Amino acid sequence: MTRVFFWAAAASLTYSYFLFPAMVFMRAVLRPRPHQQANITPSVTVVIAARNEVRHIGRKLESLRRQDYPTEQLQIVIVSDGSDDGTSAVVENFGMQNARVLDLPRVGKAEALRAGAAVAIGEIIVFSDANSICASDAISWLVRSFQDPAVGGVAGNQVYLSGGEEDATASGERSYWDLDRALKLAQSRAGNVISATGALYAIRRQLFRPIPPGVTDDMFLSLSVIDAGYRLVFEPAALVYETVAPSRSVEYGRKVRIMTRGLRCVATVPRVLDPRRSGFYAVQLFSHKVLRRLMAVPLLVLGLTSLRLTSRGPVYRLSATIQLAFYLMAVLGLGLSRRRAGRTPFFALPAYFCLVQAASLHATWNLLRGRLYDRWEPARDQALSGAFQPSGERT
Repeated sequence: MTRVFFWAAAASLTYSYFLFPAMVFMRAVLRPRPHQQANITPSVTVVIAARNEVRHIGRKLESLRRQDYPTEQLQIVIVSDGSDDGTSAVVENFGMQNARVLDLPRVGKAEALRAGAAVAIGEIIVFSDANSICASDAISWLVRSFQDPAVGGVAGNQVYLSGGEEDATASGERSYWDLDRALKLAQSRAGNVISATGALYAIRRQLFRPIPPGVTDDMFLSLSVIDAGYRLVFEPAALVYETVAPSRSVEYGRKVRIMTRGLRCVATVPRVLDPRRSGFYAVQLFSHKVLRRLMAVPLLVLGLTSLRLTSRGPVYRLSATIQLAFYLMAVLGLGLSRRRAGRTPFFALPAYFCLVQAASLHATWNLLRGRLYDRWEPARDQALSGAFQPSGERT
């Protein structure tokens, strides 16, 4: 029976981390689905929910003022979610005629976005985080794909920058996102990217749905686009910049919250998991956003069974040796997290991988016990400063 558990766990991990990505890349090559693009300028409303973002909202507005998009076609709505640090005053005093602030009591991000969408007049609604800095042509690139009537949503390209002092998990997160970006490109080329990131994405205004409490807003609206029968594509040239979380404690808490809300989000739109309705997208969603979130369990099973089976053959001994070496690198990455050696991919990726697995277990437990995250205080401190126009990758 121990061998059965070993091979079942090995099969789950092989599918999740190797076979599924290979399927995605092969579909992009063998079954591409190009979509129309053009230099169009539909009316756009940018909606930003802000909770005590006085340190960042000025830079955010400046990045929006620098957009090469026609000002008369651009409306900016900042929704202050009960901010008590002067966020609203910064917006009001910034001097942008096409920007307005909705000063709400503390209602949570989902309700803040609903309020922003309610006053939007643009054909396209662009959502972006208050602490994410948009490249000057981000909106122009983002709307190009809406030339295709089949496209209902476009995901922007989030690029992580160095925030100065950071630990191994921060370096690991940046490396992981580089891998994830390649997957997004392949998914989009063959049909649909799984979901957008809250840093920057856009949908047609008529596709906006009120966001239920306790779910991830960007993922819920992404699922809503697919559920409505439209495509969700990835635009790598629509760049938005962030720094990674400065420490593993901050990143761990963020991951737990996002995964808890993400798992709950899938449960709110179960129809998209039916391949008869959404085709291969259902396979992508289940494989990447459900199954992969549960990989900590087969990892634990594989580790325990490998140790018990070391005397049964070289395959089991090799498995145990590889796992022990990997986890040792993770421990060294965490122990050397503030040193240059610990921030190299050799140690940083294992450290980040283990942090994500621990967070996924925590998130699963939250889901089982009905824990909701509908309001929280911003914890990730961005270190963006100065004249901001970094050179970004156009991958």
